[in-house]
Amino acid sequence: MLNKIFTIFVVLFMFAGLFSARGNADTQKIEIVTTLFPTYDFVRQVGKDKVNVTLLLPPGVEAHTFQPKPADIVRINKADIFIYTGKFFEPWVESLIKGVSNKNLVIIDASQGIQLLENNNDGENGESIGHTEHGEQDECFHKHLGKDPHIWLDLDNARVMVDTIAKGLAEKDQSNSGYYLNNAKEYNALLAELDARFKSTLSACKYKTIIYGGHFTFGYFAKRYGLTYISPYDGFSPNAEPSPKAIAELIKKLRAVGMKCVYYEELLDPKVSRIIADETGAKILLLHGAHNVSKDDFKKGVTFLDIMEDNLKNLKDGLECE
Repeated sequence: MLNKIFTIFVVLFMFAGLFSARGNADTQKIEIVTTLFPTYDFVRQVGKDKVNVTLLLPPGVEAHTFQPKPADIVRINKADIFIYTGKFFEPWVESLIKGVSNKNLVIIDASQGIQLLENNNDGENGESIGHTEHGEQDECFHKHLGKDPHIWLDLDNARVMVDTIAKGLAEKDQSNSGYYLNNAKEYNALLAELDARFKSTLSACKYKTIIYGGHFTFGYFAKRYGLTYISPYDGFSPNAEPSPKAIAELIKKLRAVGMKCVYYEELLDPKVSRIIADETGAKILLLHGAHNVSKDDFKKGVTFLDIMEDNLKNLKDGLECE
């Protein structure tokens, strides 16, 4: 009799453990580490309550000079998924991956399937009007290995990135694959709607030139919306400084175009834009590249869509769109 009772208790304990394990599995979230704010926010929109996502780049830090610390490498090694923007923005990723011991880590290159623009700064829609003064240590940031990595600022590219992320999540967590793919579809519809408003608004502007006191970031954006984009910088490193001649040329360009606005870059001192504004009487407005956000914006839960909506508002104002 005692043996039967003991057997029943063992069976009940096994079933309880099984259901408990299933319950834990159901509530366990996928741990994801991303490098830049756009991929971080895309994961939030696609994964929602089924993921824990960490932004490797500390809020408020300029993105181009970031290098991972040992603690960051440990964080990546403990994750289920690591998402980076591409080797042309994060050249350190390839060597880092070689040192990862987590054989189950899924690594996603968010630039997959996207045609990269050449980083010549003097393409059909972009122009760099001067050479920057920078040190030898800035060279890897300055060149970006010959490609422009700011892919997310073309909203069609952003949709490709969202799809790539959703497919990666769906493969890792197949039981919730439909959830991720549906979220991506809904979010991409919002990106498409915003893209349409950018096209409509920017097609009806008095001015078609963005005078930018920051680095050469908006090449994809300018190409997509038929704008000319002019920067005094010859590269991307935040340690680079435009020459006085380049700033003078930008002032000359602004006066020639007749614009009353110069744009500045997020998370950096807008001193170049202020110099131009002081010389010309132009107002300065933010044009946010969305690499990263400030600590305050991060705490507030600012999204990629929020940033781009503000960009649209400021472009409509500065370019005098209907």
